[in-house]
Amino acid sequence: MENHSLNTDILNLEGLKVSPEFSVSAFVLLLLIYIFIMVSNIGLVVLITMERSLHQPMYLLFCNMSVNDAFGATTIIPRVLWDVFTPMTQRYIHYYECVIQAFCAHFHAGVSHTVLMIMTFDRYVAICSPLRYATIMTSRTVVKLSVAAWTVALMMVVILLGLSIRLSRCRRTVLHPFCDNASLFKLSCESVLANHIYGLGYTVVILGSSLGSVTLTYLKIAVVCLSSRNKSLNGKALQTCATHLAVYVILLLSGSIIVVLHRFPHLSHHRKLASILFHVVPPSMNAVIYGLQIKAVREQMIVIFTGKK
Repeated sequence: MENHSLNTDILNLEGLKVSPEFSVSAFVLLLLIYIFIMVSNIGLVVLITMERSLHQPMYLLFCNMSVNDAFGATTIIPRVLWDVFTPMTQRYIHYYECVIQAFCAHFHAGVSHTVLMIMTFDRYVAICSPLRYATIMTSRTVVKLSVAAWTVALMMVVILLGLSIRLSRCRRTVLHPFCDNASLFKLSCESVLANHIYGLGYTVVILGSSLGSVTLTYLKIAVVCLSSRNKSLNGKALQTCATHLAVYVILLLSGSIIVVLHRFPHLSHHRKLASILFHVVPPSMNAVIYGLQIKAVREQMIVIFTGKK
């Protein structure tokens, strides 16, 4: 029985379940993916920072996503790599480390949505009000939007984790590959109704606002493009919007799979794997999509690697 208060803050983390014969392969694959995520995202930020021709609102907003992707991958992958060769009975984590990891994991997910929302606004102004773009999307506006995106996610996650931290603990096993909010409040034997209510509201607000804003914005952009006979405008809109939508769809599908699998308890192992992939697939794809699809970024990458303008 675990229905008694614990005097220790040391938790047992389930981690990623990998059979011994596949441990080396899983470790190498995950390590290579992590290196790729860090190099591609940090490289994109450095490229945009160093190249003056890329000091435009759209590219500066890309930096928010790349920084957040590198942050999210670092939150989860190093710990998972550490646990691959550690026996399950010896995968210990301190409670405060578990709280920090849970905070970072949810913060990364929240910022992913809020940053994509401000990037949607940028594309809307650029395509629907091109003559006013320079006056609306100033450097100050870009900074304000970026700060707002990170601050909103920060405040919502602080409340989310605060509701779990206030609970007393009667269990010490985290049945998940890494710590998240659900893992924290499941350590308690108290009523977690408030956690469920706020958690549901948090999910609805984040997903609803991002999905709603993206859908409405791109419907308006579609109307503008259909009513315009400017092929140059339509081509530019298609290129930039397709890139943004691809990133958003990848993020939405990665998160939706986890939500759907929660409805099927017998697929708990698949859900745990999907939760790791959420912090692996979007960060590894975003920099590639931006780097290869955005012409200005692609041209600068060619110059750097070939020396030819």
